[in-house]
Amino acid sequence: MRIVGVQRSASEVDTAQLSEDGTTLSVITDVASFWSAPQEWIAGPPSGEVLLADNATIVPPLRPDAQVLCVGLNYKDHALEGSYRDQPLPPFPTIFGRWARSLSVDGTEIPVPAGEDGLDWEGEVVAWVGRPLVEATTEEALTAVFGYSAFNDITARRAQKLTSQWSLGKNADRSGAIGPIVPASEVGDISDGLRIRTLVNGETVQDGSTRQMIYSVGDVLAHVSQTITLLPGDLLATGTPAGVGYGRTPPWLLVPGDIVEVEVERLGKVRNSIVSSDSRGLGPRTSTVVTRARDGHSETSATRVSQTTKVDAVLDSHPMPVAPRHIG
Repeated sequence: MRIVGVQRSASEVDTAQLSEDGTTLSVITDVASFWSAPQEWIAGPPSGEVLLADNATIVPPLRPDAQVLCVGLNYKDHALEGSYRDQPLPPFPTIFGRWARSLSVDGTEIPVPAGEDGLDWEGEVVAWVGRPLVEATTEEALTAVFGYSAFNDITARRAQKLTSQWSLGKNADRSGAIGPIVPASEVGDISDGLRIRTLVNGETVQDGSTRQMIYSVGDVLAHVSQTITLLPGDLLATGTPAGVGYGRTPPWLLVPGDIVEVEVERLGKVRNSIVSSDSRGLGPRTSTVVTRARDGHSETSATRVSQTTKVDAVLDSHPMPVAPRHIG
């Protein structure tokens, strides 16, 4: 079973089951109702209308207020290939957040922000919470997982490395490409090992296994639940194995024209094209890029010019990330 979101209007998203051949979608219910009792909704066949996938707007099946939590440095080999190679591994999971609006789906064009030389890939698995978690044990947290998705935590490295806080570089427009949800009952415990591969223009750049994770899904969800209440529909991106672009010599980043794919055993894949910042939709502009602080003031590399298109118009025309084709 594969579950996706379907955009019905600017403010309405339904959940739907994708057919085995990827050509049709059987509507289950709206996202709020679905996440109120996800196991019950998948216990029987969908009873809603059937849509042609090519005519539907596929989006992540997100609650509007979903928490998107991510784990950094959760594969030892990855931690050792980057700027943390000379530092001890952190004693606790490194948690950061994504905004729900940064998520996209298979087939979405992902723009390189102005000021970035390119974007970096991070093939991952996302776990979807299916029951409330408060001060949970590792075992309780693991059994609360509803399902898993393939994920590409595409990262703007320049923005990420400006400060010790990663949020800016981890929330570039449309940069979090996520695949359909596969129920946990069909996947099993990912600590047993699911193969994760990332390909750039057909060349394998990451090839790892979830068996290599430092902290398991249950470990991380239990740890987070000691501080933050987790609700059905919240997400956890579980980290990436070795092979990212910025850790290479010389660094290798995604540029307009590149195709990046993340393929996870039992979960399918997400495939996205990289485009220029012009596709962000705000019209002609130059970027104001902060280069460094000096004497309490920031230097900039360009001067901002007025936008020719109102932000309201962009929001009206792009209510959610869109991917009309190529469902993994």
